[in-house]
Amino acid sequence: MSDPIPPEAAHALVPALRETIREAAALALPFYKAGGQTGARVWSKAGGSPVTEADVAVDTFLKVRLSAMLPRAAWLSEETSDNPVRLDAGLVWIVDPIDGTRAFMSGHPDWSIAVALLSAGQPVLGFVHAPVTDTFYEAIAGAGATRNGQTITVSGQRAVEGARVTGPKPMMDRLARGAGTNGQQAELVYVERVPSLALRVARVAEGSIDVGLVSPHARDWDLAGADLILREAGGTVSDLQGRPTTYNRPDPVHGELVAVSQTLRNDVVAALAPR
Repeated sequence: MSDPIPPEAAHALVPALRETIREAAALALPFYKAGGQTGARVWSKAGGSPVTEADVAVDTFLKVRLSAMLPRAAWLSEETSDNPVRLDAGLVWIVDPIDGTRAFMSGHPDWSIAVALLSAGQPVLGFVHAPVTDTFYEAIAGAGATRNGQTITVSGQRAVEGARVTGPKPMMDRLARGAGTNGQQAELVYVERVPSLALRVARVAEGSIDVGLVSPHARDWDLAGADLILREAGGTVSDLQGRPTTYNRPDPVHGELVAVSQTLRNDVVAALAPR
């Protein structure tokens, strides 16, 4: 396994990485039609999930550019065949070229490009870019998180009652029941589901959502970049035992997760526990 990247070296990659992601967005945007169906060619992958020519173009572009930027880093992305060499690599790029492909296809603005760099198994750089609104979330391990250059932090919400929650409805219903008292469900503020999982987590980091719920079968590329952004903003992506998410395992698939501030984590986890 190669040596982990020093913090100053990770820092030095940020300007070029930001520009590369902007260039990648410029490849996808011509295929996006606000409020309408994409003009891109669409087909189904094994398992039935859709992919477009924009996903593939962005993935190919990022693989070439990021591999040139850091040649010793391995690669894991949604649109590239997995290579087990990543399991022994000290550095790994984890990329979702278009997170929220169905949103992209249908003209919904909430899709994103998500990029993370793992060093010794932990994310050290995290980027989530929403091209339609030109919103850039960024984080460097130990240096905080930003939205379009401005520091962000999680909300100050201190109770599940009254929290702004988004995610799959069955999980939101479980949370309301589990957080209730005296046989009454907790009152939650339901936020429209954010199709891009990376954006859902980033919005918890910026404080516009208090609790982001994640159904099973999310992949590393949906989460790793946004997870670092949330960590640096004072939150966490945890499983339902409260354990932090881990990345670059042989099977990069996750179970149910919560994206939440450190303050709310224990209460949210407890409310979602099986009864």
